[in-house]
Amino acid sequence: MNSSAVLSTWKALHGEFKTPGWRSIDLFQTSSCRVKLARHSPSNHEALLVTFPNTKLAPTSLLPKGKGFRMERANLGEGSDAGQWLAIVKQPAGCIDLFAAVVADIAERLSVTGDTSTDLAYQDLMGRVRGWQEFMRQGREGLSREAEQGLVGELVFLDNLMQAGLPSYSALESWKGPSDGLHDFIIGIGAIEVKSSIGNEGFLVRISSLAQLDDSHSSPLYLAALRLRSSDQGLTLNELIAETRTKLTSDRAALNLFEKALFDAGYLDMHADNYIRKFQSAEFKVLLVDSTLPRLTNFNTPPAITWAQYEIDLSSVTAPELELPEILEKLGVI
Repeated sequence: MNSSAVLSTWKALHGEFKTPGWRSIDLFQTSSCRVKLARHSPSNHEALLVTFPNTKLAPTSLLPKGKGFRMERANLGEGSDAGQWLAIVKQPAGCIDLFAAVVADIAERLSVTGDTSTDLAYQDLMGRVRGWQEFMRQGREGLSREAEQGLVGELVFLDNLMQAGLPSYSALESWKGPSDGLHDFIIGIGAIEVKSSIGNEGFLVRISSLAQLDDSHSSPLYLAALRLRSSDQGLTLNELIAETRTKLTSDRAALNLFEKALFDAGYLDMHADNYIRKFQSAEFKVLLVDSTLPRLTNFNTPPAITWAQYEIDLSSVTAPELELPEILEKLGVI
């Protein structure tokens, strides 16, 4: 269900209520939850209603509240609708179009829970709600150009991992970059840091801290670098995401991890029109992070320097390049 369908359903529920309470329409039911779109009388506020059989729900005082919408407990009365319901309700000053996008996104997440336990589905809902409220608090309007390029690089590398033989669920489970992990991928006994650059001269990659290429935190540690170029024959960020979703269609658990990672990275389909640049992979190399790779760490910089960003020109680095299948074997995952 998209946001337009959500708005149409709420419109159908609009009208005078004879008695106070909820007027609702069933959306779907899975083994984990039941979901409705609703309006409440007398406020007439739009809402999404969710119930989780046999799961203990947090009291209203502990439910997340924030800009744009709030979450509260709901009583739907007797009969088939009796039970513990959660209501995600638009705040009076909230934007109806944005709230519809929130509800469509949450409903889509819940619809793919499948055989997920009710407790896990409930926790996933709470995490998604808090993520959206943080999004609204920060007033995000999409990814910066740098973040867009970085996400493109990680998606290309993710595809390379799966082509090299790593199962899709394992590849998605290892992707830690969107959740602000120290390294972008934690795989088997080691880690891989992914960097992307764009340009026709040199192969510059930006290192964001002294810890990022410090193999004392994770060993073995590899640097995977992608040089991208702008090209009409390339793909936009949206097209890369669509391709990945298609490849993951047969693995709902992996697709669920993928959608969560996109959200954590700050990508939302509602901002798709922002991402019109087309990227093409021009060069890809993977290097072992060891004494042959020039780098700055806490161990080779003066103690007074506690933080630094720097760039490495990989076109001038003589460290041996490695093949990804060979690396995955060394990491013990294929």
